[in-house]
Amino acid sequence: MRAMQIIEWGKPLQPREYPTPTPAGEQVLVRVQSAGVCHSDVHIWDGYFDLGGGNKVTLEQRGVKLPFTMGHEIAGEVVALGPDASGVEIGKRYAVYPWIGCGACSVCKRGHELLCLTPRTLGTRTAGGYGSHVIVPKAAYLVDYGTLPQPLAATYTCSGITAFSALKKLRDHVDAGDPFLIIGAGGVGGQAVHIGPSYIGSRMMVADIDAAKRTRAAEMGAVATIDNGAADALQQVLDLSGGGVAGAVDFVGSPKTMEFGISALRKGGKLVMVGLYGGSASVSPVLFPFKMMTIEGSYVGTLQDLRELFELAQGGKVEPIPIECRPVDRATESLADLKGGGKVRGRVVMTH
Repeated sequence: MRAMQIIEWGKPLQPREYPTPTPAGEQVLVRVQSAGVCHSDVHIWDGYFDLGGGNKVTLEQRGVKLPFTMGHEIAGEVVALGPDASGVEIGKRYAVYPWIGCGACSVCKRGHELLCLTPRTLGTRTAGGYGSHVIVPKAAYLVDYGTLPQPLAATYTCSGITAFSALKKLRDHVDAGDPFLIIGAGGVGGQAVHIGPSYIGSRMMVADIDAAKRTRAAEMGAVATIDNGAADALQQVLDLSGGGVAGAVDFVGSPKTMEFGISALRKGGKLVMVGLYGGSASVSPVLFPFKMMTIEGSYVGTLQDLRELFELAQGGKVEPIPIECRPVDRATESLADLKGGGKVRGRVVMTH
């Protein structure tokens, strides 16, 4: 097998050849055909996440050793089964759910693998889709994506379910006709822009500093778009929403966007934090009782979320995001384009 790997943090990825692995036990070997490039990959490529104030959490601290094969948005063909594997067919194509826990702890046994303290996530903890083949621990993590285009299905395994899961956390908080706000309409936020109107309701507002993304949001049904870099951006939101939004999702995750999201909430509002931009923010504790607000973190999504999202998409309730397919040899270029900002519309998916 061949893999594009991080050999040195932040440096160009390099191709390496390895023996193709043989699946054991319940494992399944998938030949990767589509691998999405996610903004999380940029942080992994850099080798750290910024916590603000000069503090970082490094991938090495989390147990990742080089060389490493990234890529957690994966779809491909089953080519071999371990002796105890069942439930999938050799030669059939599936999307791969990558957010896999240890399988043995109490949270995993309850089906809450996202809370596992020793995860085996493909592409972030174990080898992922930037390689031509990937070992999946169990067939249960392979999901039939039906008639959806495979590159699109691959993006739903991370950016899609990340957006969907965040919107689910908002859905019960936003009554019919209530305004809600999407902050950041890039790769993941762009998925939410496509999912939001049919899943939550028609009063979606979108804030982004990029005019092209605001135009796309309007095309997808946003009732208002705001340049959150403008001096009067907050006042625009308050005026357009009648005093504040019932809920907001921050897909950027910077101190400025978090402050913007909190300020845009009406009393009793809820802000869901998704983006991993980093830094540190100062929030006055008195705002929580005064505004009776809720702030909740959201990270990717569950296996059930992926199944539900595929069902919505196949039912024609989610407009597909723009997809640009590139050969995997352009991995470094694709990461640099994503890191630079403004060079990627929709999602880049690499093909093997």
